[in-house]
Amino acid sequence: MNSRTNNDKNKSISELRINDYQDFYQALMICGFTVGGSNPEGIFSLCSKFTDLICWHTENHETDPWEWRMRVLDEQVDIAYAKVFFKKSGYITKEWIPYFLSVRRNGESLEEAYLAGTISNMAKKIYELIEGHKCLAFHDIKKLGNFSKEDNYRFEKALIELQMKMYITMCGRKQKTNRYGEGYGWNSTVFCTTEEFWGEELCHLADQIKVSEAEEKIREHILILNPNAEEKKIRKFIYG
Repeated sequence: MNSRTNNDKNKSISELRINDYQDFYQALMICGFTVGGSNPEGIFSLCSKFTDLICWHTENHETDPWEWRMRVLDEQVDIAYAKVFFKKSGYITKEWIPYFLSVRRNGESLEEAYLAGTISNMAKKIYELIEGHKCLAFHDIKKLGNFSKEDNYRFEKALIELQMKMYITMCGRKQKTNRYGEGYGWNSTVFCTTEEFWGEELCHLADQIKVSEAEEKIREHILILNPNAEEKKIRKFIYG
C-alpha cells in the first residue's frame, strides 16, 4: 500500500461518525474489523466513532449497538460476529476472514488441532454436535451433549475456545420451545461451523495464505486503524 493510499485511508477512518446502524455497517466495511465494545486493550473499536445519538440497551434497532450484533447476522452476508478478540466479542468482514483463519487455524482441521493438543476434548465434543446438526442453539448443545451444571465452566470456556480458533461462529438466536412448539424465555445464541457460515471456498482460500503473510497484512491494517497500537497487544489481537 503506497503512502497516498495510506493517507486516504487514515483520513476516511478519522472522519467516520456513527449515528445509526447504517453508519455502523458502512464504517465496519471500511475498517474491516473491530472489537465489539470499548477498547481497553488499545487496538481499535468503532465505539470511538459513536455520536451522542447512540445509546446502548434501549432495544432501538437503529441506535442501540447491542441490537446490531444480531442485525449483522440476520441482514448481512459479509460480516461475522463472535468472540474472536481477547476472548471477547468482535466483528470481522468477509474481506478479512481468510487472513484471520490463516493465523488462527494454521491450516489445521479441528481433528488435527485436537490431536496436536491445541483443542480440548470438551471443545471437540461441542464442535462435533454443531457440525452434525449444521447449526445449534446454546441450550440445544447443552441438552444434546448431556452437559450438566458442573460442566458449565468448561462448557463456556470451550465455546470461546472454538470461536477464538475460528472453528465455529455465531449465526443467529433462538428461543427455547415447550412441548407445544411455543417459544419462551430469553433468546439463546445459535452457532454453526465457520465452513457452514462462510462456505468451503473461503476457508480453502485461507489455507493458501501463509501465516506470516496473513499476520503482516493484519498488522499493517491495525496500524492504519490505530498507529499507536502496541506490538505485544497487536500480536495478541491477531493470534487470539
